[in-house]
Amino acid sequence: NLKRCWRRRSPRLKSCRINQRWSAAGFDKLCCVNRQDNRQLNERRPAMLNAIPSIFLVGPMGAGKTTVGRRLAETLRREFLDSDLMIEQRAGAGIPLIFELEGEAGFRAREKTIIAELTQRPALVLATGGGAVLDPDNRRCLAGRGFVVYLCAAVDEQLRRTRGDDSRPLLQTADPRARLAQLFAQRDPLYRNIADLIVVSDGQTLRAIVQQILDRLAPDAAWHR
Repeated sequence: NLKRCWRRRSPRLKSCRINQRWSAAGFDKLCCVNRQDNRQLNERRPAMLNAIPSIFLVGPMGAGKTTVGRRLAETLRREFLDSDLMIEQRAGAGIPLIFELEGEAGFRAREKTIIAELTQRPALVLATGGGAVLDPDNRRCLAGRGFVVYLCAAVDEQLRRTRGDDSRPLLQTADPRARLAQLFAQRDPLYRNIADLIVVSDGQTLRAIVQQILDRLAPDAAWHR
């Protein structure tokens, strides 16, 4: 009895209960609004995805083009291709053997054919070889047919990521770091010239890199949801 009487007389408790009811109602209303926003977002997202052009990843060896490209394609529900892998599949031989038999000129000719073909495919995520930008026609195809992302990595980071990889003919030298530095000095201006977005991959997680690209392509898509 005393407890019931105290509850009736306690304005603080009554106020607390009223606030709880209003808080619960407000929370339900907020959740309803959020659900509606998410539903509208999900309805718009297919159109957003269709509006995004093909994405071409350029950059030096070891920058992470293939790894980032696969994750981008998975997020965007798109086809992913690697131009170097396509060259190997068409030739029926690995890149080291192509270099050995045909030289770099032979490899670049094959690469040019592949780039011209693949950049015409719609809704594609394409990772290119480090030297693909050397050819002016390749640069025109990449810049004119899609969104170009330059994944930039410092020379020391490139060296760390490619150390011990014998599938890279240009690095089969007594001083791989000097070779990487030479290639970077030659190619960096070309990457930058055609890039729509430059992302430094050093010290960043895969998720963070992909998020930067997605935010630039479709900032209103709320990819984190």
